[in-house]
Formats: sequence, structure tokens, C-alpha cells
Amino acid sequence: MSDDAAPEHWAADAGERDVARLDIPPHASRERGFEIYCSLAVKAQGGGEAWHELRVLVDGALAWSRRVSTQPVGRDSLDVRLRRQVPAGQPLRLTAVAQTQRATRLGLVITADEE
Repeated sequence: MSDDAAPEHWAADAGERDVARLDIPPHASRERGFEIYCSLAVKAQGGGEAWHELRVLVDGALAWSRRVSTQPVGRDSLDVRLRRQVPAGQPLRLTAVAQTQRATRLGLVITADEE
């Protein structure tokens, strides 16, 4: 990368939907490193056991997964940061999948910032 080239920033916002996808095209001549951030925001829907789950796939393979109890009052979230090196000529495909029980999805986002 030349000194005057800005680092790449990519983002996908799925809103209240349960899947966010972010496809970063390949760079023809250089390897890149990305810090990936995924965030699921939820709110409990009332009585009973509420939980939320976030799974992150990188190039189709499961990279991270977690299910946690949803706080009964207010907004709750589940967040993860990952790092990936992407060889020259290779794309980076990111997918975040949310599941909930007795919780409402408020937002699901993926960002990828070149390091």
C-alpha cells in the first residue's frame, strides 16, 4: 500500500433482520489485514427465559459462536472482534447470523477495517 492510500473500511447493517452479509472483493496486488467487528443488539420481550445468539462465518466456515441470556430490562448486546489476513487476489466473505428467544433484534452490523 502506498503511503497516501487510505485504509479500506467496509460495513453491512442488517437492521432487525437475522443475517448480515459483507463481501469484500479481492485486491489484485497485495495482502490485507482486517479487524472485523460484529454486533447484535436486542431487547427482552417480557417474561420467561430470553436469550440471544450470534454466529460469525468467515469464508463460509464458523469462526465464532456464542449464546447468552438476555438481560430482562433495557438493551443488551453481543459483540465480537476478529482479525483476518487476506492474501492478494482473494475475497473476504463475512456472515453474521442472529437467533433469539423471547428477545427482539434491534440491530445487527458487521464492519471490517483494514489494519
